[in-house]
Amino acid sequence: LEGVVMELADCALPLLAGVLPTANPEEAFKDVAAAFLVGAMPRKEGMERKDLLAANVRIFKEQGQAMDKVARKDVKVLVVGNPANTNALICSKYAPSIPKENFTAMTRLDQNRAQSQLAAKLGVPVKDVKNVIIWGNHSSTQFPDSANAIVTIGGVEKPVPAAINDDEYLKGAFVATVQKRGAAVIAARKMSSALSAAKAASDHMRDWFLGTGDRWVSMGVVSDGSYGTPADIVYSFPVTVSNG
Repeated sequence: LEGVVMELADCALPLLAGVLPTANPEEAFKDVAAAFLVGAMPRKEGMERKDLLAANVRIFKEQGQAMDKVARKDVKVLVVGNPANTNALICSKYAPSIPKENFTAMTRLDQNRAQSQLAAKLGVPVKDVKNVIIWGNHSSTQFPDSANAIVTIGGVEKPVPAAINDDEYLKGAFVATVQKRGAAVIAARKMSSALSAAKAASDHMRDWFLGTGDRWVSMGVVSDGSYGTPADIVYSFPVTVSNG
């Protein structure tokens, strides 16, 4: 932990006012407005995210209870540690005084992966692809959906399915590549995603605070039954955010 503090200092971040290293959840969550819950047992090669469940229930129960006691009631909570959807639901259940809408699971990494795959296929910068959707769980059962995605080519917006014109790819290789990307990263570097996950967490929280503009993004949220999903589970949907 002290090493992380040293690295943060060495980044000379202009907006970083201070760092409080602590292993006490109540000290860590005192009056926080944003909570990134990344502290979970990491996935190793050959493991599915569900294999982490037993080890992580205790962690997210403890964190939920601490936030319930000391965090701001409008705190925005992003669960990154896997299995993220389940961990977010557990955390919410143990923090009943905080609205369940304030608990999210990160599927932005999956969205970013999907966006980058489509951009590479189309030969355009990744910023020119928008409105890709990740449905469901942050796992290999997720469904990356390009049906409503838009690409800007030569200043003109076009539907991605029409621009790619290859349904077999969009319903086959594209979906499988995004579903298995996390496992592919682990196989390649013998560790789970690091920098790309941090970037996705930053994207998620930035959009939650500042709004999504003319794009929609994917977040795991507590379902209200929309799109025929069961209520009261954490499920990834397309969302827009305005006014924080």
